[in-house]
Amino acid sequence: MPKDITKNDKKEKKEKKHFFRDFKAELKRVIWPTPKQLVNNTVAVITIVLITAVIVFVLDVILESLNNYGVNKLKEIVDSHNEQSENTDTNQEADDAVNNILDNTQSNEENTNTNANNSEN
Repeated sequence: MPKDITKNDKKEKKEKKHFFRDFKAELKRVIWPTPKQLVNNTVAVITIVLITAVIVFVLDVILESLNNYGVNKLKEIVDSHNEQSENTDTNQEADDAVNNILDNTQSNEENTNTNANNSEN
C-alpha cells in the first residue's frame, strides 16, 4: 500500500510541474497590447461606461417622474372616491331622516283617523 501512495504523489508532482511549464509557455505566446492600444482600449471602455451611465440616469429620472405622476393620479382617484363615499353616507343619513318624518306623519294620520273614528262612535 505505501508504494501506491508514493506513486500517486509522484504523479501529482509531475502534473503540477507540467501545469506550470505549460502555463509559462502559454504566457510567452500571448500577444500583449502596446501602450497605445492599451490607452485606446481603456478610453473606449471608460467612454462606453459613461454613456451607459448617462442613459441609465436619464431613464431613471423619466421613470421616476412617471411613477410620481401615476402615484399622484392614483391619490386623486382615491381621494375623489372617498369624497363620494362620504357624500353617499350623508345622503343615506338624509334619506333616513326623510323616512322617519314620513313614518311619523303616517303614524300621526293613523292616530288622527283612529281618534276621529272613536269620537264618531
